[in-house]
Amino acid sequence: MSSIYMMNLTSVGIFGMVLSAFFCDIRWTRKKVMFMTGSMMAILLLQGIIYFFVDADIVENIYPFITHFPLAIVLFILSRQCLWSIISVLTAYLCCQIRRWMALLIVAVFSGGAMMQDVAELTMTLPILFVLVRFIAPSVRSISHHPTAAQCWFGVVPAVYYGFDYLTRIYTSLLSDGVLAAVEFMPFVCSMAYLIFTVQTSREEQIRRRLEQTQDIINLQIAQAVREVKSLRELQHKTSTFRHDLRHHMQYLSSCMENGKIDQAQAYIQEICSEIEANRVTVYCENETVNLIFSSFAGRAEDYGIPINIKAVISQFLSISETDLCVLLSNALENALHACQKLKDKDLPGTIEVSAYEKSGKLFLQVINSCDDDITFEYGVPVTKNPGHGIGVRSICTIVEKYGGIYTFFVKDGRFFLRVSF
Repeated sequence: MSSIYMMNLTSVGIFGMVLSAFFCDIRWTRKKVMFMTGSMMAILLLQGIIYFFVDADIVENIYPFITHFPLAIVLFILSRQCLWSIISVLTAYLCCQIRRWMALLIVAVFSGGAMMQDVAELTMTLPILFVLVRFIAPSVRSISHHPTAAQCWFGVVPAVYYGFDYLTRIYTSLLSDGVLAAVEFMPFVCSMAYLIFTVQTSREEQIRRRLEQTQDIINLQIAQAVREVKSLRELQHKTSTFRHDLRHHMQYLSSCMENGKIDQAQAYIQEICSEIEANRVTVYCENETVNLIFSSFAGRAEDYGIPINIKAVISQFLSISETDLCVLLSNALENALHACQKLKDKDLPGTIEVSAYEKSGKLFLQVINSCDDDITFEYGVPVTKNPGHGIGVRSICTIVEKYGGIYTFFVKDGRFFLRVSF
């Protein structure tokens, strides 16, 4: 047995053990490094004793029991993660095939023999180990914090390959004999792993999209709350200003009355009443939240010069939460205002009609606004490619689906219709 062969065996053992350690999420201290180093030396020493004093073939047969099993125990002691310690050992074993196959490629290109393969494997050990530790190990370690099911899915391929390699190459000669089932087994495993990966990726993408929609709704709720707080602050400021100026108003009215200017005093009183009325929340229905939202958007529409007609018959208590109701109404009216503003920029007329009522415990909402642009629909829902747009429509759909309702979007005679019921 050549010294190159023995050095190669030692290097592959060190390669696998070091890589297994870096695949585990271990906070390395001096004590842990010394423990790991001592454990590796003990495992290598045990291998050497069996090689020289028993039989080299026995080492290959019992390798899992004198190397992989003790290594998994050592990693468990250091990381306190039982399952992931085993997966790390299996994954490192799989990665050992990289150096083997690269060496086989070199031998095939240069028509070398067993000696060249041992030299090639020995030469590439450190570079491959560096690449795996530097660029691959951090990603592998991160999976150790995933749920147990995700860790098991990750460890399936390494575990299957580990069993396949020992059953077909070490304990039997099925692979070298060319048994078709053995030859085709790993391609089958790769195909199944690819299909499972595709399904899992699609499922995670759907979950990610739902989380994004939820985040968008939360952002809209925050934005609406900020707008409401801003409106309340403006109202508070106006109230404080009016209270501060009340003494001056009274002095002016007193002066008018003392000088017999009754008509001038009445006109001044009417002007003050008009200012107060402008800041009052319009009562459209019994629901205070609905009144606040409709009043806010009606004021914005008036500021933009957009006619808006609101009719509402909604009770104080609804099955829908106030936050969801706020997001639903705000998005519907925000989209309508945005569409009419675009028409106004083109010197085209735009109007908004809102109807909301409650019947038999269900809420019905219809928002009709003028529109000009060609609107693209996908599966009955308007979509846009403009960044930052389309969130409101998705939020409306999400909220309606949450309560088991139905929604309808369509365009007719230059007007955009939104109908919701749940």
